[in-house]
Amino acid sequence: MSHERPVEITEREAEVLAALGARLSNAQIAGRLHISVRTVESHISSLLRKYGVADRWALADEAHRRTPPPGHLSGLPAPRTAFFGRAAERELALGLLGDARLVTLLGTGGIGKTRLAAAVAESAAPAFPLGGAFVDLVPVRDGFVAEAVASALGVTERPGQALEDAVARHLGRGRSLLVLDNCEHLLDAVAAFTERLLSGCARVTVLTTSRERIGLPGERTVPVPPLPPDSDAVRLFLDRAVAADPGFTAGRAGVAEVCRRLDGMPLAIELAAGRSASLGVAGLLAALDDVLRLLSGGRGSVERHRSLRAVLGWSHDLLTDDERTLFRRLSVFAGSFDLAAAAAVAADPATGPPGRTADLLGRLVDKSLVAGPARGRWRLPATVRAFAAERLEDSGEGDAVRDRHLRWAAATAAELEGRMDGRWRAGFDAVADDLRSALAGAPPGRAAVPHRLARSLAHLTYARRFLREVPGHYEEAARRAAASGEAVADLRAAADAAHALIDTGRAFDLLLAAADRARAAGDGNAEAVALAFAVTTAERHPSGFETEIPHGRLRDLLAAAAAAGDDRDPLVAAHLAAARTWNAREEKVTPEPSLVGGAVAAARATGDPVLVCGALDAAGIAALAAGRFREAHRVAAERVGLLPTMPRDVPYPAPEITDAFHMGSSCAVAAGDLPAALATARLAAADDLIGERSPVAVSTLLPPLVLTGGLREALHHAPTLWEVCEQAGSPLAWMAPAVAAAALAHGLLGEEAGFRLWRARAERVAGAARSRYLASFAAFVDARIALRSGRPDPRLADAAFADFPPQDWYRTYARAAGAELAVATGLPDAAERLAAARDTAAENDWAAACLTRAAGRLHDDPDELSAAAEDWERIGARYERACTLLLIPGRLDEGRKELADLHAP
Repeated sequence: MSHERPVEITEREAEVLAALGARLSNAQIAGRLHISVRTVESHISSLLRKYGVADRWALADEAHRRTPPPGHLSGLPAPRTAFFGRAAERELALGLLGDARLVTLLGTGGIGKTRLAAAVAESAAPAFPLGGAFVDLVPVRDGFVAEAVASALGVTERPGQALEDAVARHLGRGRSLLVLDNCEHLLDAVAAFTERLLSGCARVTVLTTSRERIGLPGERTVPVPPLPPDSDAVRLFLDRAVAADPGFTAGRAGVAEVCRRLDGMPLAIELAAGRSASLGVAGLLAALDDVLRLLSGGRGSVERHRSLRAVLGWSHDLLTDDERTLFRRLSVFAGSFDLAAAAAVAADPATGPPGRTADLLGRLVDKSLVAGPARGRWRLPATVRAFAAERLEDSGEGDAVRDRHLRWAAATAAELEGRMDGRWRAGFDAVADDLRSALAGAPPGRAAVPHRLARSLAHLTYARRFLREVPGHYEEAARRAAASGEAVADLRAAADAAHALIDTGRAFDLLLAAADRARAAGDGNAEAVALAFAVTTAERHPSGFETEIPHGRLRDLLAAAAAAGDDRDPLVAAHLAAARTWNAREEKVTPEPSLVGGAVAAARATGDPVLVCGALDAAGIAALAAGRFREAHRVAAERVGLLPTMPRDVPYPAPEITDAFHMGSSCAVAAGDLPAALATARLAAADDLIGERSPVAVSTLLPPLVLTGGLREALHHAPTLWEVCEQAGSPLAWMAPAVAAAALAHGLLGEEAGFRLWRARAERVAGAARSRYLASFAAFVDARIALRSGRPDPRLADAAFADFPPQDWYRTYARAAGAELAVATGLPDAAERLAAARDTAAENDWAAACLTRAAGRLHDDPDELSAAAEDWERIGARYERACTLLLIPGRLDEGRKELADLHAP
């Protein structure tokens, strides 16, 4: 397959693309470029079409990769030496990549699988227009395969979207190739990741290298044998020997004998060739006679493996003392390292100052024991590193070197934290595996250095948006903290990070753990804050719990918080006031109105926008429960206005960022301000923490889209909505109205099967919390679809006037639709229902327009119907406007045309 043409973009589009890469919102881009937000949206739409990607995050990835040419494989090793042989294996692998989805290069350590994979990938790249990545898994710990691939691709994670799915979505845009090198220590993890990727991406191909099969159905293997000792092996030896000594000369027969004794193992041949300058071929043969006598009983691959170990041992023994010292110490690095890192772990008189380390490193490269430099970084090949690690343990200095590695890791992580305003991501990706490895290998117990590293790693992975691992790092920091106050802060951060994942149940447990540590330390204020926030979390966000926390238990926790803390402290006072407001009534998500003002005032006294935002949520919910939807909309908009003051690289504001966006759009819908609801939903999708596939983004987008008549666009997003619901790590009952909105879109388009499917799904998502989250919206959907179908059912009109709980914010929609259904059904009390619905319609623009239309139908009044059409147009409800035009004499054709446009794919 030929390369696709490069993407051509305008200068302004290039500026917008760069801004997207910097994670700027549409408003921020508009301000920077001095253009309107609508113009920014237009440029983004154009870029989405030109790059053939689904969202702004994919465009940001393109910006980070500087829009590489088609077929580009990120991370593909640049060859530093000539490649010999393997013609048959290369052709077989290339042929298999043409029709197999998973191809594995099989061979023992040191046989040359990585080099062959790089050559195959480079040759195959033109057949994969969307490119892909070459990922070395040697430094990767179990459980971090997705992170390694995401780092290579520049992909990030968002709440509600597993990192594996983000990678699959990125690669699944077209025909792409992923190379996973050195899989043998991660077979189960690689198999699970690869199966998930291949099952979800029909156009992705995976090439792996391993000592064992991956073990998935359809896997095709290419055995990688030793090099023929009398041809390709000789060429390899001579090339490496001349590189070590330009004056090297030797007969082919002698070289061939060396290669035969080394069983054609490329790594062993390279090691031996590196010694040819000092020993010559005769000396090499004599030395090999000595080291290989121990192998006389070996056979096959076992013999080759022992031969390699023997040659490694022999090559190691020929090193000088200071070369051996550096060699074994470098084995602590899980991945690649730069000169400063090498100097840090080698820092003692045996290896001398950094300049001396550079000289020694160069010598080890010359002897093929260290690979590099590549972009200023070196590494030990996997087989060599294992050997060096054994020498480190034999030396008795393993603990000391690991301690130096740990200190280097902590200092490196701290330095990266200090560069978060600049280009730090690539630096973090280069060392992330070593940071994780250093922390995992640190001696157990509380100590300052591992504590600093755990806390820094948590911060870095949060800012890098590897969200799933963040709570665990903060918990590890708490276990490592010498001071209880530090542990309390770490556990609180872990709770906030869990909340960023919309896992409020886990956040609650972590807050209780923080309270326990504070109590043990005698810090009553910290205990009070943790307990009070746990109460508030359980009351505000009960749908994130597998089982809701009983009111009595929360009341007891609140009493313990009040007893522990000094409410003269503004922070304690604010948290206690918030918890009391939410806990005063037994029903969840129901603040006590009389306490709301005090909670807001206490929060404002702290000057903390995060606490103010949380307290305002109580004010908004209280207004919703009382039917004051416009006031709730105003309060929610104030919360959204606070968000630009909150940082995105730490988890502390995460609970309020996610909730403020959700409530900002939901309250706008409750007030019938559909343009504002859509604007807030799109703002949430553009936020660096939220993203377009998060529960918040998709759940806030669908209802206003459907209500404004964007039916096809809503159904375009509906599969993503359902994926989020199915993959959620905790219950998401609050998303049920969005699922029901998808049902409404199908129903308004006359797609009965789709309507039934999504209505059932909405009930499933709501579960036991149906009355709180779904009841009135479901009644509205059912009444509206009954009216559209021309088969109005009076029972649905009754259901729309049910006694909905105060937490159900869509009752005005239900009653307005129910009143219109009563009119269309000819119920004798239709006028009374119309009047009853008007009592609350003043708080909702959509409901008011609906009731105006219902009155026009009841009175057969064209003027009222025309007024309704104008109301629908004002709030952007195109579908409802078109339906209204069908009822007005003389405007039937206009209505039909508008409906046809809305129904068009």
